[in-house]
Amino acid sequence: MGTYLNPGNSGFKRIIGSDYVDKTGLISILNVTIGTTKNLTCVSRPRRFGKSYAAQMLCAYYDKTCDSHDLFSKYDIADDPSYSKHLNKYDVIYLDMTNLLGKVSSKELVPYIEIKIKEEINKAYFTLDVEGSLDEVLIAATGLVKNKFIMIIDEWDAPIREAPEIEEEYLKFLRMLFKSSSTTSRIFAAVYMTGILPIKKDGSQSAISDFQEYSVLDPGGYAGYVGFTEEEVRRICEEKGRNFDNMKKWYDGYTFGEIRSIYNPYSVMQAVDTGRYRSYWKKTSAAEILMTYIDMDQDGLQDEIARLIAGESIDIDIDSFQNDVKTFTCKDDVLTLLVHLGYLTYEEVSDSYDGGDDIAGLVRIPNEEVRTEFEKILRKAKHRELIELVMHQPITAMNRVSDTW
Repeated sequence: MGTYLNPGNSGFKRIIGSDYVDKTGLISILNVTIGTTKNLTCVSRPRRFGKSYAAQMLCAYYDKTCDSHDLFSKYDIADDPSYSKHLNKYDVIYLDMTNLLGKVSSKELVPYIEIKIKEEINKAYFTLDVEGSLDEVLIAATGLVKNKFIMIIDEWDAPIREAPEIEEEYLKFLRMLFKSSSTTSRIFAAVYMTGILPIKKDGSQSAISDFQEYSVLDPGGYAGYVGFTEEEVRRICEEKGRNFDNMKKWYDGYTFGEIRSIYNPYSVMQAVDTGRYRSYWKKTSAAEILMTYIDMDQDGLQDEIARLIAGESIDIDIDSFQNDVKTFTCKDDVLTLLVHLGYLTYEEVSDSYDGGDDIAGLVRIPNEEVRTEFEKILRKAKHRELIELVMHQPITAMNRVSDTW
């Protein structure tokens, strides 16, 4: 068992030791991709929506150095036909990018990852002592053991968000592993990446184009595994004696694909534990980001924010967003970022205005928890102009925010 190679199942064992909501059905979706041309998957979702839980679950399921039968036997995946075929059958490479950024300087990140993975591979296979690039070492390892790797990258976009100065080097590293289909197919049975942002665009296309992407804007079959569904929250409330109506008011409101009622799982469980229905965003760094982007007032952004706070839905064009936190050409780019961060929820209403490929839709503030964070901004003295904008919204909408003043 290593740090980056075959980390074992202890992480998932800890997760299911508390009040675990069964999301193991996600594994069956990923199993279908193994050994196919669609075996590179990137699932993006806001903070506190279960990304790390999913990554730990996949490590426990695929890692061949441990026995996870007892951990999964009572969950949904155990009834899937693919369950035994892939359970504990692979070498797993696991990277938690947020954790890695805390260990080394940003400039050392990529070399550190390559060195550590190569060290653990050479240590795991005593007959293997390969020099060269990481992809060359991985090819040698698969040739030796006749078995491909499962790679799991949690918070893949942390370097894009937190260390933009190494963006080019980091994307080059990912391209080395995943851009060449011939190399990738020799090394990986499947790859699963989580993040807040979709894969960075290179011009109008994804910088790593072979990935199948599932974002909060287009979650596909992963929609039910992004947050808690209403059925799951009802069951939690019944089991824990909590008020479902309060849960719905405070934490429901997200629309992911065709599922129109998704709850923030972190906040739901905080409310279950404390019995208090309030905003738990203040415990995340995401709460500090909101003011930064509203202060930009890109292209009249604050007018749109005022309408959102007053309870309106507004039009948005998500197509020009470059999937980073620095490239903004218009207010729609900032609003799209706020969707990915979880401050707004998005619903597609049509394709393009002119028959092209642009995607149009509506955004709104999803629930009372997030509305609370927006209202905190109004209490800042430097946002008196924003307060004035909100005050001039229709009276019927203003009733929703009357407690702000």
